[in-house]
Amino acid sequence: MYDTLRFFTQSCADLLDEYFESEIIKAHLAGSSIIGTALGPRSPGTAYVLLHHYMGGIDGAVGAWGFARGGMGAVTQALAASLTASGGTVRSSATVEQVLVRGGRAAGVVLADGEEIHAPVVVSNLDVRRTFLETVAPQHLPPEFLAQVRRFKIRGSSGKLNIALDGLPHFPAIPQGSPCTRGDLHVTDTIDMLERAYDDWKEGRWSRAPYIDMLIPTQIDPTMAPHGKHYMSVFVQYCPYQLADGGWTDARRQAFGDTVIETIARHSPNFKDLILHAEIRTPRELESEVGLTEGNIFQGELTFDQLLFNRPIPGYAQYRAPLRGLYMCGSSTHPGGGVMGAPGANAAGAILADLRRKA
Repeated sequence: MYDTLRFFTQSCADLLDEYFESEIIKAHLAGSSIIGTALGPRSPGTAYVLLHHYMGGIDGAVGAWGFARGGMGAVTQALAASLTASGGTVRSSATVEQVLVRGGRAAGVVLADGEEIHAPVVVSNLDVRRTFLETVAPQHLPPEFLAQVRRFKIRGSSGKLNIALDGLPHFPAIPQGSPCTRGDLHVTDTIDMLERAYDDWKEGRWSRAPYIDMLIPTQIDPTMAPHGKHYMSVFVQYCPYQLADGGWTDARRQAFGDTVIETIARHSPNFKDLILHAEIRTPRELESEVGLTEGNIFQGELTFDQLLFNRPIPGYAQYRAPLRGLYMCGSSTHPGGGVMGAPGANAAGAILADLRRKA
């Protein structure tokens, strides 16, 4: 039990020091401890974030990640097809304005255009703040519960670039034709470099020497780009939601993207010449376009006070809201974010149990 608690409160840097000597290996592994997190590798609790990214597996390979043919949109398309095949209906561009409450329980939703949709069960995939502070009238929820919801931490710390390339970039440090380029590529140096990148975030600016986690999935799945072209997915730490010297502007977004591109170009001499288009996303865009509060990809930070039986709120970790008939199924619930479906599967189990139906 002591070892388990130590792991949840330990920093990634301290954990890696116990097992590795190489600074490069430690820096490589430490990247998974800060992704999507408003913490640095020396912050307590980042050892768990490292574990979070190595949980699960694919095709029997524990800790491995896979590619969805056609890109990540293929995952949601498969989910939609499954729902439709079971008699469900998918509505897009149908913003939920309010949860209908009748007789002390959720009875449906009201859309932004005034349309009412009635249902005996309402399940929210919004984060805990948006669910209870924006769609449920406060008189239907206990005041102490709302106070805890307001304290739930959802701080944005990540940026994203989607880059269309005219060919494969060359990295002199990697032998030509090496299979290394088909997997995860990290731009990092030492744990101290990651910590300095975090210092920039704490000061309200994007990292001048950012941690970069990039993939070129078109090497595995050529259906994602025209013949001879490639797509690069670039994940960046750190990028604050609120800048110290004011809000985000298009010019600042471009400056952030330029910082990332220049960082990659230092390791790939032909990279910039291959760029056909770069889509740059700061936490501002992740919030406005995807609905991720502050651009937080986990719908809430993965700190010990917001994990396990504390996620999202102590006393409400079983996917049920204080309002009967209302449930949560998103990444604000246990076990948090990631392409795994665990929060939704657990929520479905809770709903079926309340309806006295078998899974």
